[in-house]
Amino acid sequence: MAPTPALKRSLSLGLLTLYGLGTTIGAGIFVLIGKVAGAGGELAPFSFLLAAFIAGLSALSFAEFASRFPESAGEAVYVNEGMSSSSLALVVGLTVTVAGIVSTATIIVGFSGYLADVTAVPRNGAQVAMTILLAAIAIWGIRVSVSIAALVTLIEIGVLVVILGFGVLGGPEVPAPDPLTPPTVPTTGVWAGMIYDALLAFYAFIGFEDIVNVAEESRDASRIVPKAILLTLAVTTFLYVAIAHLAVSTVALVTLAASDAPLTILFERVSGLSGESVTVIAIVSVLNGALIQIIMASRVLFGLTRRGWLPGPMNYIHPKTRTPIIAIIACAMAVIVLSVSLPLENLALVTSYLTLCIFVVVNAALLKLKIKPDSRTHRGFVVPPVVPVLAIASICALIGHAGAGIGKRQPDVVACG
Repeated sequence: MAPTPALKRSLSLGLLTLYGLGTTIGAGIFVLIGKVAGAGGELAPFSFLLAAFIAGLSALSFAEFASRFPESAGEAVYVNEGMSSSSLALVVGLTVTVAGIVSTATIIVGFSGYLADVTAVPRNGAQVAMTILLAAIAIWGIRVSVSIAALVTLIEIGVLVVILGFGVLGGPEVPAPDPLTPPTVPTTGVWAGMIYDALLAFYAFIGFEDIVNVAEESRDASRIVPKAILLTLAVTTFLYVAIAHLAVSTVALVTLAASDAPLTILFERVSGLSGESVTVIAIVSVLNGALIQIIMASRVLFGLTRRGWLPGPMNYIHPKTRTPIIAIIACAMAVIVLSVSLPLENLALVTSYLTLCIFVVVNAALLKLKIKPDSRTHRGFVVPPVVPVLAIASICALIGHAGAGIGKRQPDVVACG
């Protein structure tokens, strides 16, 4: 009897980090930067820093778990190991999968809307065709699909670096900046407004956790997955804070807030050149995020099924491509159904809240795991118990503060999704 094929371990630290950057850099910086800057004004860079701190605490917890249990369906595995509850682990795993599928469908709908504006291609046809194409790339092979995502990610980072370069060096005949309109903040004060804006900014950091779900396709996973998580967060934080500072000091806040393509406006402002190329790259970068979400969601289904938490053939690995082909097809079919049948504009916000709740459960699982005597023998990446405690407290505070003020500024939030 031929041995059951396993996932192919072919991802290096560099590819793994670019995979993480590909799912964090994208819609977050290409669209969200305008909403955060428009709402928080000159404090926008600090909102991104606060969001990075909160995300960083959970990133450290994910890094320790990835060092201990480098497996697919990472969040579900972590909750099972920490809470000793396969039922809770299944709920977490399915929530992660649903979040990835809904996120992908939302991206596909947005892409088809843009395509409908410039071509005669029917929206539903474009959505189905693009989803099939992304699924085919994911089936092709993990190294091929991640390499394609990595190439697009490098282009995205290159655009951000070029914008920062023009901002520092100054472009040819840069127009005088627009008047900087003071931001609107809640009556509780500027700092309270900054905390609320940090919730918007937090959405831009979501994605580093996707790295753990391709751990079984990484070389020396227990060592390089934690490094990839932390490198992803460090690079993302630098780029977001730098771009936010340049944006609020260069472009009118009302202009940033009203635009669905704020980086195009920023590029035109600092360079004096046409921003059409930035718009195209922004669209491609969003699709890049959709590809990574399909990869992630399929690996979670694979991991849940392999552990016996889900019935069915989702753990089947194609012997040639060494990818979970049935899980990928299932995710793609779900994306197609959602994208052609449901209005998804407001679901992005729900997905973000679900992700925050998952972070709370994972941090609680790590805290409980650390209490177990046998967990202290781990010699890999380890964080002190105060890290998951601070992570849970900061996320709950962020959700609570946002919930108190969401009625005042909900349009900004929805627009970001």
